[in-house]
Amino acid sequence: MSKLNPRLASALPYLKHGGRVADVGTDHAYLPIYLVENGISSFAVASDLRAGPLARAKENVKGAGLEEKIELVLCDGLSKIESYHPDDILIFGMGGELIVSILEKAPWVKNGSIGLVLQPMSHPELLRAYLLENGFAIMGESLSFDDRIYQTIYARYGATEKAAPYTETELLVGRQNLSGNSPYLVPLIERNIAILEKILDGKKQSVGEDVKYEKTLLQQLKTELEKINEHS
Repeated sequence: MSKLNPRLASALPYLKHGGRVADVGTDHAYLPIYLVENGISSFAVASDLRAGPLARAKENVKGAGLEEKIELVLCDGLSKIESYHPDDILIFGMGGELIVSILEKAPWVKNGSIGLVLQPMSHPELLRAYLLENGFAIMGESLSFDDRIYQTIYARYGATEKAAPYTETELLVGRQNLSGNSPYLVPLIERNIAILEKILDGKKQSVGEDVKYEKTLLQQLKTELEKINEHS
């Protein structure tokens, strides 16, 4: 593989060079093939819950001549991955709730020597909240664009210092993203504002619906947008 799309390439800055990587839900195994081919990772284990995608991944790994360096495993989440001793774990292309479930079932990832590179397709706020409540430090964040905006989160177990509590906006969009200069930050905030306004509009039709969270988050997002616009 000569090139990764921006969504997959967002993992590269966070990986241990020459380390062992686990790609959970690998699909076509494009990412582990790229990592091993380019010497970024010395070994990869690629897993998937479904036999079909894993068969395609096997064909791609064989086509790249990397059968000795990429192991393919049929399993649910991280259930058969611990014995491979990965330095980094990649979980892309899944909802935040599912990523949380996968991590909860694998207590061995609470290890300061293992990096988690996570890209939630939905509910990033639930994933960040889980990480922060379970002793992980969010050490890196980035935004990428490939048909939509994606958030990539890099975390490691064992925070070195007690960080200030995250606001609802920081859980949703990312504390480091908010302090960065990504061109995708404003569109991401605007998209979430539009989603929240639609949710609130829908809840107006329902009697007794609690909208406190949505209203608080909406106001925080609008405030952040104003701050950005003032400094641009």
